[in-house]
Amino acid sequence: MTIMSELINAKKAAPALACLSDVTRNHVLEDVARLLVEKTPDVIEANQKDLAQMPKNDPMYDRLLLTPERLQGMAVEARTVAGLPSPLGQTLFQTTRPNGLEITRVSVPLGVVGMIYEARPNVTVDVFSLCFKSGNVAVLKGGKEADHTNKALMRLIHDTLDHHKLPKSAATLLPATRQATGELLQAVGLVDVCIPRGSKSLIDFVRTTARVPIIETGAGVVHTYIDESADLVMAKDILTNAKTRRTSVCNALDCLLVHKSHLQNIIFLTKDLARQNVELFADDRAYGALAGSYPAHLCHKATSEDFGREFLSPKLAIKIVDHLGEALSHMTQFSSGHSEAIVTQDNKAAERFLREIDAAALYVNASTAFTDGAQFGLGAEIGISTQKLHARGPMGLEALTSYKWCVRGTGQTRA
Repeated sequence: MTIMSELINAKKAAPALACLSDVTRNHVLEDVARLLVEKTPDVIEANQKDLAQMPKNDPMYDRLLLTPERLQGMAVEARTVAGLPSPLGQTLFQTTRPNGLEITRVSVPLGVVGMIYEARPNVTVDVFSLCFKSGNVAVLKGGKEADHTNKALMRLIHDTLDHHKLPKSAATLLPATRQATGELLQAVGLVDVCIPRGSKSLIDFVRTTARVPIIETGAGVVHTYIDESADLVMAKDILTNAKTRRTSVCNALDCLLVHKSHLQNIIFLTKDLARQNVELFADDRAYGALAGSYPAHLCHKATSEDFGREFLSPKLAIKIVDHLGEALSHMTQFSSGHSEAIVTQDNKAAERFLREIDAAALYVNASTAFTDGAQFGLGAEIGISTQKLHARGPMGLEALTSYKWCVRGTGQTRA
């Protein structure tokens, strides 16, 4: 079957999928979750084929890796999505006009949602779960790095759809080729929105190539500022978690900003990073304070290119700032609009940070590792939108709906 034929079939499936009962949707997602656990050995076997083609020191390796625990987590998220209230058919606005017209605005699916992603096979299940629950058809285009794994996961989804006598075109996995990416991005009239999730280069390519509407997600240049009034034990724990919990994800810390009053405490703040072999790129003041204490092979003088970098690896830029205003200015200059944080005991500083920094998720005294759909109570996520139109931040069920206006009359005509 050609790519265009698959897209046509996906579009044809959209009306029926939008009309399914929520009970049916939930049963399907529960069955997908069950199969994820039952077929764990099959999925792990496929995943090992993909991992064998990638060096272990590649930052994408951890994203690609599936374990029984991660598959169990994927199953839990699918069940969580099943248990969430349906976002469809909600009355968002209603009014009765003086002429008697009854007008309501009702939530509806977007239609056909295209997803382009790289070495993140969990996205296959997350996107299907969210799309199916919200009445959308999912068209998935994964990277070649995860192709064996994605195909194994899609077989589980298709087996479930078959069992419930639903069309397989409710979820389509396109070939892991550039041609498939190109046809998906050009499928005007067949694809209602396309969402790229991955590297900056992927998102830039989609932005400049697509003829269908897109929502940008993923790229995160993330900062944490340790303010003059910060609790240092709290600050150390927050920055360590934000940097080292999973270094390859988009909410991982990339740049640490430290108030000059804490220059003498920089060894304390970074000692847990040293234990986990985090490579530092420090400005002159920070480098001078770290030299001789932080492992020499892991500590380098920063260049201008180190600020504004999304590392996606155990690397971190550090800059000393003279005051809050300088920290906010640096964030504003280099932020990608993803996640930013401040550690402070000064309420005025916290409120100024929340007021002035323009990003999808802002944190006061907490790790940026929480920028995640499940952590925000959304069940799972399509991605983290870094734009402002339609959706921003973690995108869950509500972000996969639009609305239509329903007008009921008794024969009214307009003069």
